[in-house]
Amino acid sequence: MNRIAVLFIAVFALVSVASAEWKEKVLYSFQGIPDGAYPAGGVVFDQAGNLYGATTYGGAKDCISITQCGTVYQLTPPAKQGDPWKETVLHIFRFVGNQNDGDGPVGGVTLDTSGNLYGTTAYGGTGNCQLFGSRVGCGTVYEVTPPKKKGGKWTEKVLYSFQGGTDGYFPWDDLTWDSAGNLYGATQFGGGYGSCDAPYYQYCGTIFEISPPTVKGGNWKEQVLYAFKSGKDGAAPNGGLVFDSKGALYGTTYYGGDTADNCNGGNAFVGCGTVFELKPATANGRTWTEKILLHFKTDASMGGNPAAGVVFGENGDLYGTTSWGGQGFLPSGTVFRLRPINRGRTWSETLLYNFAADLEETRLWRA
Repeated sequence: MNRIAVLFIAVFALVSVASAEWKEKVLYSFQGIPDGAYPAGGVVFDQAGNLYGATTYGGAKDCISITQCGTVYQLTPPAKQGDPWKETVLHIFRFVGNQNDGDGPVGGVTLDTSGNLYGTTAYGGTGNCQLFGSRVGCGTVYEVTPPKKKGGKWTEKVLYSFQGGTDGYFPWDDLTWDSAGNLYGATQFGGGYGSCDAPYYQYCGTIFEISPPTVKGGNWKEQVLYAFKSGKDGAAPNGGLVFDSKGALYGTTYYGGDTADNCNGGNAFVGCGTVFELKPATANGRTWTEKILLHFKTDASMGGNPAAGVVFGENGDLYGTTSWGGQGFLPSGTVFRLRPINRGRTWSETLLYNFAADLEETRLWRA
């Protein structure tokens, strides 16, 4: 997980009718303290053109947590072209000594119509999860609210603290809205089923829903929609879920899918990952129904271990990436497409792009 801690924007420049070149411009370089380090997930724009995101590390000089600290930040565009963007730290996570705060975001933030930011932290909160003999918490869902007056201080509030048992542990990646104002996400561990990374982390992950209070000042409510069991149904789900027009959720798991396969799982996990669909419950109180659309294979020629979610394209096709597998002497991941056939009863995978660390990248498909 060797990522470059810079935020960039790509500016498309037309070179000729037949070819094009992308140019990169660094908007801001993180320094670690006090502005944060290791940006997590993506960024979101507000209507004024400001960018918002989170960092997994950094922020506080006195961060003694073994799990990271981290920040939520804002990048403001310059008033004059050519001037640098300005970063403002909106919140520094301080779980140690404050159980009402989170610790270590590993996903970005999402924005509502009122300008509030929502995200998750992998650790922190009131849960009693332990790591290497220390209590690190089980993760949180948080909200960061803008000030009522311009120039004031942003306010952070933990909406839900995971407990690490049946409700989840270690939320991962971005949250997703539905039309009713509910938030959806994934935890890589917890859920109450399977044994994926014991004794460090328990169970094999969840897909959850966080619902806003029905009365002002009330508590948000969490519901586990599906708990993974580490077998053919997948394990360690990624966030960044997407909805279809019928209210079904789609996402990926990093492991699971076929217990006979072992890609990058070592001794703790089995399976090369999955792409899954979750159909809504037919009645209140019932769990959602999972369907595996694809499980990646041991030979990994078509990819393995997807580390992010999927997106919809035209005609209901799903697009995604894998962090491992592909073709070549040193396969380094793929871009794939899933196409529904037989009215969605089955799905067909096509490898669109193959990342090869040993050779020049091979283009397999062109739009």
